[in-house]
Amino acid sequence: MARSRAARQRPHGIGRTRPPLHPTRALALPLAFTTALAAMSRLPAVHGQRMLAWSILGAAGILLMALAVLRLRANGRTFAIDVQLRPQHYLQACAQGTVLLYWGYYWPPVYAAIPLIVAQLLFAYAFDMLLAWSRRDTYTLGFAPFPVIFSINLFLWFRADWFYLQFLMIAVGFAAKDLIRWERDGRRTHIFNPSSFPLGVFSIGLLLTGTTSMTWGVEIARTQFNPPHIYVLLFLIGLPGQLLFGVTTMTMSAVLTTYGFGLAYFALTGTYFFIDSYIPVAVFLGMHLLFTDPSTSPRTEIGRIVFGVIYGLSNVVLYAVLGRLGLPTFYDKLLPVPLMNLSVRFIDRMAPRMLHALNPARLGAALAPRRRNLMYVTVWTAAFVSMSAAEGVGDHHPGHAVPFWQRACAENRHDACATLGQIADIYCQDGSGWACNEAGVLRAEGRVDPAETAAARFAHACSLGNAIGCQNSVRPAGVAPRRSSPRLADYPVVLRYGKGPLPDRTPFELHTRACGQGWLDGCEGVAIAHLRGDGVPRDPGKAAEFFETACRGGLPTGCANVGFMYYSADGVPKDEARGVAHLRQACDMGHPDACRWLADVRPAAVPAAERVPLQ
Repeated sequence: MARSRAARQRPHGIGRTRPPLHPTRALALPLAFTTALAAMSRLPAVHGQRMLAWSILGAAGILLMALAVLRLRANGRTFAIDVQLRPQHYLQACAQGTVLLYWGYYWPPVYAAIPLIVAQLLFAYAFDMLLAWSRRDTYTLGFAPFPVIFSINLFLWFRADWFYLQFLMIAVGFAAKDLIRWERDGRRTHIFNPSSFPLGVFSIGLLLTGTTSMTWGVEIARTQFNPPHIYVLLFLIGLPGQLLFGVTTMTMSAVLTTYGFGLAYFALTGTYFFIDSYIPVAVFLGMHLLFTDPSTSPRTEIGRIVFGVIYGLSNVVLYAVLGRLGLPTFYDKLLPVPLMNLSVRFIDRMAPRMLHALNPARLGAALAPRRRNLMYVTVWTAAFVSMSAAEGVGDHHPGHAVPFWQRACAENRHDACATLGQIADIYCQDGSGWACNEAGVLRAEGRVDPAETAAARFAHACSLGNAIGCQNSVRPAGVAPRRSSPRLADYPVVLRYGKGPLPDRTPFELHTRACGQGWLDGCEGVAIAHLRGDGVPRDPGKAAEFFETACRGGLPTGCANVGFMYYSADGVPKDEARGVAHLRQACDMGHPDACRWLADVRPAAVPAAERVPLQ
C-alpha cells in the first residue's frame, strides 16, 4: 500500500503520532514546562539577581496567559503530539553542545550560564507548543528547540538586567519559523533559519541603538579562541552532519573564500585583514553551525557552493564596514544569514544555469548521495589539513605577535599602526606599562587618533612603573617621546594570544616565549640567563646564539654582548675580528658604551657582570 502524503514528506528519523488528547490533558505538557521555568527563578544563581529573576517570572507569566487563552478557545478541539526524533536536530544539538562544554571549560561564564540555557529550552518548548496548537491540531515534539537555543547561545546572550530580551529573541525565532513560510519544492516550509533570523534581527536593533553593551557579544567572540585546538574541534564536530546532510560544500566554499581573500589581502598590503587570524574562530563556527541548516539553504550542489561563497564574502564586507564605522565587528557573521535565506530559491534557479560547467554534481553524478557526500568530505578534509599546516587556521598565527605589528607599523603598511594602537590600548587596560607608553608614542607621533590622549597614556604608563613613560609624561614641548621595551612585569600581558593566562611563570620561561614571538629583548634575556647560569645551567654557546639573534634583529646590546664574547673567547672560539665587527655594529646602532669600549678599553678587561642590556 502506498504511504500517505504526510508520511512521504516526513523527514528521516524516529517518529510516532500519539492519539488525539483532550485540551486539558494536552496543555498539561506546556504547563509543566512553564512551571519548571518559573521555578528556576528560585535558583541561588538567579534569585540573587533581581532583574534576571523577574525576566524568568515574566516569561513564565506570559506563557501562562497564552495557555489560558488557548484553553478557553479550544472547546470542541483535540490536540495531538507527533513525536519525531530527527537526526538533523539531535546531531546539530550534540555538535553545538560539545562546543559549549569545551568552550566553557576555558571560559567559566559559559558554565555559569547553563541554568539560563535550561530556562531558555523550557521557554522554547512551551512557546513552540502553544504557537503550534493555536494554528493547528498537531505539535511535532522532538529535539528541534535544542539546536535553536544552543545556536543562539553560541553567538549572543543578553546580560542579566536585560535577559527578558533573550526570551523575546527566542519567541521571534520560533514565530518566524511557524508564520513566515513559502512554497518550495512542492512543500510549504519555513524561510528563515530559526536561530539566525532572531540573531540577525536583534543584531540590527543593537547596532541601530548602540546598545551592544547590553550583551556578552564581544566577550563571546573573543573567548571562543580560548580553548586549545578549537579549529580542529569545530572541523571534527561538523563532519557527521556534512556526511548525512550534504552541507560540506557550503562550509568548504565559505572557509576557502575567506581564506583566499586573507591571502590576497596579505599579498597586497603585508598585513592581516582579521588582525590575528585568516578566519576568526567565531566566523569559523558560523560557517559550521549557523548558516548550514539544510532546510533553509539551497538544494542544488552548485547553489550550496554559491551560498557558501556569499557567506564568506559577506563576513569580509561586513567586518570592514562595521570596523570603519567604529561598530563591534562580531556582528559580521550574524547579519547576512536571513537575507541569504531569502535568496535560496533564486540561487537554486540561477546557479545551475549560469555555472553549469563548474557544477561538481556532474563529477559525482554516478555516485549515490552518501558516497558523493563522502567525496566532498574527503576534499574538505584535505583542504583543512593543508590550511592547518600553513597556519591558515589553528592556535598560532603571525598576527598574534605584537612585534609583527610593530615592524609593519614602522614600514607604514596598511592599517598596521591603527591595529598596533588597538592592541596597545587593550594591553594598557590590562595593566602593561609598556603598552600604555607605546599607545602614547603612537598618538604623539600622529599615527593613531586622538593625539591629545597621548599624555594620559604616558601618565598611566608611569603609574604602572614604566620609567620611560614617566619621562615622556614630563618631556618639554617639541621633544619626541621615547619608546620602551616590555619588562618581565609586562610579559604576562603582552605575550598572550587569546588562550587565557600564560603557562610560563619563571623569568627564563617568559623570556623564551618572548623571544619566540619576536621580542628582541626576550632573546637577550634568554642569552643572559645562559651566560650567567640564571635559572638554567650556564651555557655560553647558547648565550652567543641568542645574542646573535637579538643582534640580527637590530638590538645594539645584543651585538655588544656577543662581540665581547667572541673577542675574549668567553665560552666561544676566540675571533677578535668578529668580536670587533659586532662591537662596531653596536656602536653604529647608538650604543655609547660599545663606542667607548672600542675606543678606550680593551674589551677582554670588561667583566661579564657588566655586560647587561642597555635599558
